Amino acid sequence: MARVWQHPFLNVFRHFKVHEWKRSTKEGDVAAVMDKTLKCTVYRIRGSVSASNYIQLPKTSTQSLGLTGRYLYVLFRPMSAKHFVIHLDVSTEDGQVIRVSLSNLFKEFKSTATWLQFPFVCEAGTSRKDLAGVAPPAARWTCLQLDLHDIVLVYLNRRHSHLKSVRLCANLLVRSLYTSDLCFDPAVTVAEAQRAKLPVTPMPREMAFPVPKGESWHDRYVHIRFPSGSSAAPSEPVQRSYSPPEAVFPRHMPQLLPRPAAFSKSRQDSTSPVVQMLGPTATCRAPSASGPLPENGLSCECTEVSCVVGSSGRSQEPSACVEATDGRTAGHDLQASAHKLAVVPTAPEDVAMHEPLGRKQRRPEAALGKNPFQQRSFLPDPVLRLKGVIGLGGHSTKWALWTKDGAAVVYPCHAVIVVLRTDTREQRFFLGHTDKVSALALDGSSSLLASAQAGAPSMLRLWDFQTGSCLSLFRSPVHTISSLSFSGSGALLCGVGKDPHGRTMVVAWGTDQVGRGGQAVVLAKAHTDVDIQAFEVASFDETRMVSCGRGSVRLWRLRSGGLRSCPVDLGEHHALEFTDLAFGQAQDRHTLCVPPSPNARGPVPLAPSALTCRLPGSYVCGRSGHILEIDHQHMAVRHARRLLPTQTPGSSLPRKQNFSLGPGIAISSLSVSQTTCAMGSEDGYLRLWPLDFSSVHLEAEHEGPISSVRLSPDGLHVLSTTSSGHLGFLDIPSREYNVLARSHTALVLAVATSYSRGQLATVSRDRTVRIWDLATLQQLYDFTSPKEAPCAVAFHPTQPAFFCGFSSGAVRSFSLEAAEVLVDHRCHRGAITGLVASPDGSFLFSTCSQGALAQYDCTTTHCRVQHVAANVVCQDARPGPNTLAISGDSRLLAFVGPSKYTVTVMDAASLDDLLRVDVSTLDLASSRLDSAVAICFGPAPPSHLLVSTSSRVVVLDSTSGRMVRELSCAHPVACPSLALSGDARFLLTAADRAIKVWDYSTQAGPSCQVYIGHSEPVQAVAFIPGQQQLLSVGDAIFLWDILTLPEKSPPGSILDSPGAPQTCEAGLNTRQLEDSVLGANGLPRRQVPVPSQTPPPQLGMCAGPCESGDGAFSVSDEEGPSEESHSPKGVRQPSGPPVLVQKEACGAGDGAWVASGDPWVLGMPPSSCNQPRKQGTWSIRRARAQPAARPDSYKHFTARYKSSLTAKNVSSPPAGAERLRLKAVVGYNGNGRANMTWRPDTGFFAYTCGCLVVVEDLHSGAQQHWLGHPEEISTLALSHDAQVLASASGCGAAASCCQIRIWAVPGGSCQQLLSYHCTAVQALAFSLDDRLLVTLGDYGDRTLALWSTATYELVSSTHLPEPVHGVAFSPWGAGELACVGQGTLTLWLTQQRGADVSLQVHHRDPIPEAVGAGELTSLCYGAEPLLYCGSNAGQVCVWDTHAGRCFLTWEADDGEIGVLLCAGSRLVSGSNTRRLRLWAVGAVPELRRKGSGARSSSVFMERELTLDGAIVSAVFHNSMDMGVVGTTAGTLWYVSWAEGTSTRLISGYRSKVNEVVFSPRETHCATCGDDGSVRVWSLASMELVIQFQVLNQSCLCLAWSPPCGRPEQQRVAAGYSDGTLRVFSIPQTAMELKMHPHPAALTAIVFSTDGQTILSGDKDGLVAVSRPRTGMTFRVLSDHRGAPISTIQSTSKEYGDFGVEGTDLWLAASGDQRVSVWASDWLRDRCELVDWLSFPAPTLMECAVPLLRLQAARRRPSLPSAPGIRRCWCVLALAHIWRWSSTASARNRWWTRSLCLSVPCL
Repeated sequence: MARVWQHPFLNVFRHFKVHEWKRSTKEGDVAAVMDKTLKCTVYRIRGSVSASNYIQLPKTSTQSLGLTGRYLYVLFRPMSAKHFVIHLDVSTEDGQVIRVSLSNLFKEFKSTATWLQFPFVCEAGTSRKDLAGVAPPAARWTCLQLDLHDIVLVYLNRRHSHLKSVRLCANLLVRSLYTSDLCFDPAVTVAEAQRAKLPVTPMPREMAFPVPKGESWHDRYVHIRFPSGSSAAPSEPVQRSYSPPEAVFPRHMPQLLPRPAAFSKSRQDSTSPVVQMLGPTATCRAPSASGPLPENGLSCECTEVSCVVGSSGRSQEPSACVEATDGRTAGHDLQASAHKLAVVPTAPEDVAMHEPLGRKQRRPEAALGKNPFQQRSFLPDPVLRLKGVIGLGGHSTKWALWTKDGAAVVYPCHAVIVVLRTDTREQRFFLGHTDKVSALALDGSSSLLASAQAGAPSMLRLWDFQTGSCLSLFRSPVHTISSLSFSGSGALLCGVGKDPHGRTMVVAWGTDQVGRGGQAVVLAKAHTDVDIQAFEVASFDETRMVSCGRGSVRLWRLRSGGLRSCPVDLGEHHALEFTDLAFGQAQDRHTLCVPPSPNARGPVPLAPSALTCRLPGSYVCGRSGHILEIDHQHMAVRHARRLLPTQTPGSSLPRKQNFSLGPGIAISSLSVSQTTCAMGSEDGYLRLWPLDFSSVHLEAEHEGPISSVRLSPDGLHVLSTTSSGHLGFLDIPSREYNVLARSHTALVLAVATSYSRGQLATVSRDRTVRIWDLATLQQLYDFTSPKEAPCAVAFHPTQPAFFCGFSSGAVRSFSLEAAEVLVDHRCHRGAITGLVASPDGSFLFSTCSQGALAQYDCTTTHCRVQHVAANVVCQDARPGPNTLAISGDSRLLAFVGPSKYTVTVMDAASLDDLLRVDVSTLDLASSRLDSAVAICFGPAPPSHLLVSTSSRVVVLDSTSGRMVRELSCAHPVACPSLALSGDARFLLTAADRAIKVWDYSTQAGPSCQVYIGHSEPVQAVAFIPGQQQLLSVGDAIFLWDILTLPEKSPPGSILDSPGAPQTCEAGLNTRQLEDSVLGANGLPRRQVPVPSQTPPPQLGMCAGPCESGDGAFSVSDEEGPSEESHSPKGVRQPSGPPVLVQKEACGAGDGAWVASGDPWVLGMPPSSCNQPRKQGTWSIRRARAQPAARPDSYKHFTARYKSSLTAKNVSSPPAGAERLRLKAVVGYNGNGRANMTWRPDTGFFAYTCGCLVVVEDLHSGAQQHWLGHPEEISTLALSHDAQVLASASGCGAAASCCQIRIWAVPGGSCQQLLSYHCTAVQALAFSLDDRLLVTLGDYGDRTLALWSTATYELVSSTHLPEPVHGVAFSPWGAGELACVGQGTLTLWLTQQRGADVSLQVHHRDPIPEAVGAGELTSLCYGAEPLLYCGSNAGQVCVWDTHAGRCFLTWEADDGEIGVLLCAGSRLVSGSNTRRLRLWAVGAVPELRRKGSGARSSSVFMERELTLDGAIVSAVFHNSMDMGVVGTTAGTLWYVSWAEGTSTRLISGYRSKVNEVVFSPRETHCATCGDDGSVRVWSLASMELVIQFQVLNQSCLCLAWSPPCGRPEQQRVAAGYSDGTLRVFSIPQTAMELKMHPHPAALTAIVFSTDGQTILSGDKDGLVAVSRPRTGMTFRVLSDHRGAPISTIQSTSKEYGDFGVEGTDLWLAASGDQRVSVWASDWLRDRCELVDWLSFPAPTLMECAVPLLRLQAARRRPSLPSAPGIRRCWCVLALAHIWRWSSTASARNRWWTRSLCLSVPCL
């Protein structure tokens, strides 16, 4: 969510307010000047020393910009004959800060580990010996586009995180900096892209350079993109040459120019990257990696196999071949014969601790971490046995091995090693690691297994593979071993990792004595500076090894107790990154194939004559597509090939890029048999080749990048793993793909089980929700949410549905039968922290991080919200499965809240408070406060509530709150998850990585067993119904068997319910597991829907899609059988295979594939990796229209976010008995559009404020308030006779469709209520004769409706093909109207036949290309037949409506024009640049006669005014001399063109108003808001008197000093969000004092009765007592700690009341429904607590009605008899009455947006 605010782009100068120089700094000669070319203000930086004249963002080096955009756009112009420097500090993901510098001072490229220097060439034709130089005299404005991701990745092999700082040094002109994740094309406008449907992203208007009409962008400006190797981020780091590529910028279109290989010893000039300006558009060229000339006669053969498929489908001939030789020789001591390994004893420090051989583990479970030192245990011991694991990888997903017989596969799952049989899916485990397994190796006979554990240092284990026992445990001298390799006999084990200093180390152990009672001994260690990605021991000689990595392939040999290595002469391939290696299995034992990365030029071809002497060998392919065959004897490259993508026949688009331009296919792994080579690539394809690579035999597409492939020993199966967590194998003879396992790719957060379906649901940080079959552990469904993270999950107890809560606050219900979203609830504002359904299926409960609790009625298919209670749940609680609990009988609901020290028990049906327990007071002897972490109910009876606190687990009686039992020392840290079995025999607790099983049935001192199997903290534990199994989730999903028979379940428990399924016995095979599920409970198992190849029917959705666009959801549906096998259709015979070529293409294209999805998409991914989508992509949308994207226009209305809910039960008083009457409204809704109207002749003036229509007399200031709209009003329209006013509001929770109300102006009554549009009404307009009313829907509705004003019936409507921004009736004929929108102007005619009226298109004219605007946003009619239209690019177009053509255009503004008004010879334009301009257009009718030859020189601007916001509404007198204008700042201005002035008429708050206080004499009032302002108003005139403004803070509370002194001593105290308190003097209009008494935001403030003391409360519950005279805080009360202070009230009292001394009686109320009453004498520093009062926690909806009834009945609360307390409580009660009544009514919309004053009618 941290990147959303920077999307789609960010103006860095504007965001950091460079012109204020508060968050940035300037040094030297830096000035803002006007540039004639750009016609805007730019910054000039000049000076003789660049380092002394600069602009730097941010201000200090300790700060960070935090800009995450991939691209940085620098809009600048170098100064003529000067040098300039640009410094960028880029932070990487590992925390390293890289300085990137560009300057024309640099003569060559230089790089270090933390600094990259790129030379910048400003002119064409510069010799390479003198690349740097000053800028030419005619230097042009330049758009420099820097790909920060590729710069850091290519040159330093690091991952870009964010841009930390920027320094722009002299000499240059800079307009601004922009960051974005999008690659913009500055030469293409929005209109051109939309008109021609170009596959490019045009430059936004704000970033674009102005181009005069008739000129080319390239003739005036320069575009540089550096580097341009790719247009999308690769999924893995792509290694480039150590000497980076040269950047060449050809003219206009980006292209990659070939460069011949230069065989010379000097390489400096041919490989340095240079940023060069040679033309308007520039891109970087592909790398040039030429090698040196050979010196000796050793040959290096390179062949080329070209299988380019042309349009005819034939293979083309290979290209010409080039010979090259290389004279580098390797060490001559490397022998080809095999030697017997000698075990050489090493020093004691080389051998880590070993397990004694005689101490064998009795059970594999002992390795799981069961505590051997516990004093007591219960039987059986162990009580748990690991049965199944769902997961793959952890540290890496590339380790998956075949056993020798090919019947099973071995792979790590975090800290567990799994052996999975491919036929029965039975799992066997190697348990003992306590951290993630980083590497695996299996010897040739499958008798010895080696595994390495991540960490420092890395621990290694050697296992007996047949028995599963650990033979040896020892510490490695290196950190985190990345690769392990056994020799064929298993006598030698080699490992690669990093030493403590970060250097690569290779270690060889002798393991031949491990199986005979000996230990593994270190034979040799070696350090190397080269990178090693793969390491293998040779199969033909156990003393020889091979490694490959970035820029190196080395041959190793173990000899005389040492490891020696020599490099393979790679020639021109020396700069490539090699990722994997494999030995051939043919007779040629000198052949090795290595796959390099895609960052070098192609290999040198071999002459055809060389093919005759080639020995048979094995081949592999790599990430780049290069395939190198290594000759061990000559230590040189024998053959080189490259795999490139090609176009699939029958497809309109290439799979990746064009063959001749794109880079090689990124291949990550390979495996070779005697006849076949298997390749796995990052494009998700598994390909099988013959050893001659003539064509592809098979290819299978996976759902993610492939990380490893392994051919089985018989060569008939190919095992593959993907980075997306898939494990499967391809059966070559049958061409079927079998999925063995799927897994989450991130931490699993929550788990839920279905009582009736035998299913398991999990949510993970990988943003997926997955449904699993408990019997087979196979995945059934996969729901993906890319834009919001799922947090909690719960099954519906009785229906085939489940619920999921998300980080956005949404709670959604999903159907498992229809695979669709049933309903989407948005009653929470924070992330969902808890989700639980009652066992009887009646209710669903959810909690969020903002402290709200919601209750849903889920008895029907589409559950609905019943109650929402605010501030009842602890806001500090983290999301977890045990933050919310419900009893087994569905009667009680428990949660942690309102504070973390309190546990509340409610009635589940009514949400009445039944019990509140303060867990911090349970242990009085403890020195610290305990806080509740997790809760769960036990079975009833007895009714126990288990609470996990920060130090222990306590058992409470859920009825009385009495502590029944205590489990001390449960875990060393707080236990966030616990579960109690249904028979109350076992208690599960989980903390960190340990799971404890407690004998709960033992009352005194229960014992426990400890199990450690997870490598990361356990997130949740749960029992499976039937009590024979349990689940634990964290890094993976573990299924455990409980090795004891369950006792009879208590009556009423979950187990006693008839729908609970029975689980299967341990040891059953897959078919028996399925059979047991089918017949265990007498009910057939619901079969998973079988996917079909036919497209699915259109889905309906009862609840409409979310307006906020929550992201795409995809669902995968798999077949239920245990063996996922599919027909041969899943593996296709490729007709257009990838191509192996010898020479790399000299350029790389910039193509990118972009996919856009609907807001809600439920797709069905295939169950096999290579099969196409089974059921396509489903779009769930409303029946009427699919939600459309909001146009790039501010003209469209968007309703404000609602911070409160509408009450369903509202009690209205009888007519004439109202106690409150609305007197005045201060504020104008600047969020509306055209929502103000004024008639100068009649004086009628109306505007909107929230849901109100305010009619105001401009002379007297009297107001009328027209009520009725349930939602925010979007627009107004007044009839021409000023007798009818139409107003429209949007749809929402209170209204399913938009309301259009028709008001009678004379009486102010609502005459008609219309409803047609489903999202929002964009515009309203009356016809000239007022007989018709047209209503225009917004971009989501896109309908145009015509109404008859006689009956207000809908007479005609039409659906628009694109969003329309404005509509207007013609003033010359009642039957003509015009609409403007995206790219077109549409003229409509109304045709009437009898009583029927229809709309017909008269003209539909596109915007002329010369205009250069993509959208028309506003319109108004002028003199006949002229129509003026404003565009989003700032132009005004004039149309001849008779001829249907645009004949005149001029630049009227820099931004979007949203308002146009014309009368006579004057035109007024208003835009989002805050400018209001008056134009003289008297000559336009004459220009119409000139046609296309008309020029805009006759149109000139008379006046210009700049207001405080974008112009959204305007009305002017017919003479255009005066008018009223509304802005988005919430201000209405009176504009006089004659005087050139603007006067503020109405000024309200743009943001939320937090508090209103009145002066003692009620002559003034003060308000505060989120904008940080304190405003003082005169109640008589409702005029603003004083305004105090604090920047960057919110003012949350106010207090006016009491009338204890002279009037000139009146003060207002204000509390702010940063914890400060300010005191303002009203007479002096100045701030008197600023204090900082609180560390958190202030929420309440009040003066003492004498005005000499200020009491303030904050959101943490602290109450501070301060003296404004001294500015000191002398007392802090923490009795309410943990709950925010909501109200503080103070009054005077008589001495001696209640037996305490004091002159003041005051109270403080907090969010936990507690009120403390105090007596104090501040002059004597006395303060005593009188009493505590506690109240139940009602919901908002429940509380509204009783409080209103209390007010209507004129009753007072029952209070003590003291006068002071009565007065104080009356104020509190009235405050609550106003608050609740405003919330319960529909008027809460404008209450939060404006200031409303009410007077009681008593």
